[in-house]
Amino acid sequence: MSVQETVDRGLLELGQRLRRSGYRFITPTPLTHQRVYQRSATPLAKDQRDVFGWSMPFDNELFSADELRALEQAGIIEQSGSLWRSTVRWSSLGDLLFAHSAYPTTQNDSVFFGPDTYRFALVIEDCLQQRFEPIRRAVDIGCGAGVGAVLIARARHEAEVVAVDINPRALRLTAVNAELAGVINVTAYHSDLLTSVEGFFDLIVANPPYMNDQHQRAYRHGGGALGEALSVRIVREALPRLSIGGTLLLYTGVAMIAGHDPFADAIEPMLSGEQFGWTYRELDPDVFGEELLEPGYELVERIAVVALRVTRFK
Repeated sequence: MSVQETVDRGLLELGQRLRRSGYRFITPTPLTHQRVYQRSATPLAKDQRDVFGWSMPFDNELFSADELRALEQAGIIEQSGSLWRSTVRWSSLGDLLFAHSAYPTTQNDSVFFGPDTYRFALVIEDCLQQRFEPIRRAVDIGCGAGVGAVLIARARHEAEVVAVDINPRALRLTAVNAELAGVINVTAYHSDLLTSVEGFFDLIVANPPYMNDQHQRAYRHGGGALGEALSVRIVREALPRLSIGGTLLLYTGVAMIAGHDPFADAIEPMLSGEQFGWTYRELDPDVFGEELLEPGYELVERIAVVALRVTRFK
């Protein structure tokens, strides 16, 4: 058994234990998390929710010696001075648990989960409730923790669900989260969007990064002038891969400038004509307002999160 297989099995077993214990944690924005931390001069975990939800440091007394050793051997915790920290975080979504990166997500290969994830899940669930056509193949582009893939696979047991990402860490977490959810119809592949997978799909979902991140961290940086480039590329490359009657669901953010939506302006020419029917709506008109203080956002009025739904007719 490889080292990575050992890590993944340990993570899966931890998720199973947390679920049996009734663990629940709703993950807030990083800014809210920071403000909660600031309530204490020296945050120290008192229970597993503090460890695996709030990513607080903890001392040796919180776990038995055997538990501590097993968590360390599995790579789930690491020493931080005289204390310990979890390298992963567990978030609740309905009755599901998802493993992702611990706070703060400073590493380039961090796997993010937060309020955007909850909104993305609602967009998918709304589509699945309205769609009566069969879903034979589906793909979650930039799967991250695998939320899109797991939700689709759970709702459509007969579907072949593909989860793709360029981040190996995301693929490992997706595999753990799918197994923890009890779905067996999810397969994870390393792929730059759809370049490594073939064929057509009845459902394509994506929740890409959409910020202009000065550090260009992959989980956060969308590219382009204001983080829109990856979202535009997904639309361009996903549309030809839709089967007849297939649907693209894209959840993303848009930096609005002088009342204009540059993302909508970029994708409208791709959707003209009779081949596609589509809807586009703002789900929240103002998110991550603190980003307007960052370099590059000087002309941005607000950042909105939007949902694009495209159906191919012919």
